[in-house]
Amino acid sequence: MIESYRFGRICVNGKNYRNDVLIFDDEIKEWWRVKGHELHTKDLEWVIGKKPEIIIIGTGAYGILKVPEEVKDYLNSMKIEIKIEKTKRACELYNELKDKKRVAAGFHLTC
Repeated sequence: MIESYRFGRICVNGKNYRNDVLIFDDEIKEWWRVKGHELHTKDLEWVIGKKPEIIIIGTGAYGILKVPEEVKDYLNSMKIEIKIEKTKRACELYNELKDKKRVAAGFHLTC
């Protein structure tokens, strides 16, 4: 459960994180991307390996993280739905869906 999000900080299951995170079920990993503000499939290998139905991407408070078409196409080819939102809305969406489907998420916490 994501309890709160604000610029640069997210609280998940009672624990605060100040770095970007990947989430699947109760597993949380700090998330470093190959190319800072541009998502690549390599950045999602860990969650793709968990075989989610949906991956939610939080693009930051202002939506700065870009998700290229190649990433969307790759996930679609793997039969994984992708939802892309600014991080505040992405957190809400994660909480709404996490008990209904196999959901993974990546949250960029700042810009």
